[in-house]
Amino acid sequence: MRERGVRQMVETITATYVQEDADWAITVSGRGKELTARAPGIIAARDRADQLVEELAGDGRTTVVHLLNGSALDFTSAYMTARLTLPKLPPLEVPPPGSVPKQQTQASADKKPQLPPSKQLPKAVEDRKPEPAPAPESKAPAKQA
Repeated sequence: MRERGVRQMVETITATYVQEDADWAITVSGRGKELTARAPGIIAARDRADQLVEELAGDGRTTVVHLLNGSALDFTSAYMTARLTLPKLPPLEVPPPGSVPKQQTQASADKKPQLPPSKQLPKAVEDRKPEPAPAPESKAPAKQA
């Protein structure tokens, strides 16, 4: 029976990460058990550790401490760096002023840009050409010669 004002202890589970070449070895321990796995990268390793924690914890309340080199700060730094680092892209080529980009040719310059289907007009509307406007009538009287 739980007494008023007394909190239940939350069991701590420890996830330890060790980099082995390009892969990461993960050891999750707690509740008298230890599970291990491998993953290709720290982000995948963290996801795999979460799966192992679910196996160990079941439905109980747990706190998970993630450690790299025995340090939660080292793990957080490595994990956040991996999450926030953009993928490497090839350098952007800037054409010299006044030149035509490679992908733009005369044929592509004459074509209208393709609109997504939700923005396209029905063919009957698109094919209809506007009628030429009638010539404006002059209100000034014609001069006689």
